[in-house]
Amino acid sequence: MITALVQFKLKNAITPEKAKELFAASAPKFRNVPGLVRKYYLLAEDGRTAGGVYLWETRAASEAVYTPEWRKSIEERYGTQPTITWFDSPVIVDNLTGEII
Repeated sequence: MITALVQFKLKNAITPEKAKELFAASAPKFRNVPGLVRKYYLLAEDGRTAGGVYLWETRAASEAVYTPEWRKSIEERYGTQPTITWFDSPVIVDNLTGEII
């Protein structure tokens, strides 16, 4: 498994309520994306950094989503380019399912 940490600085701070509204509007686009296991939306406590943590089956699956068009859509929506950091996730503890993967 691969974990991708996507972050972007916001020009203006947003409230958790506004973040929830923005994120909920984009969430349906991530349903049934090939290779995407799970996505968590993120907002820093100061409201100035946002992003997501994505769990992918493979890095190739993530790169199929993180295209130049995707980066452009982030910039258009939030006014800044995202940064992406990839991590190998060799072991995952899932307390919802009671599994260690």
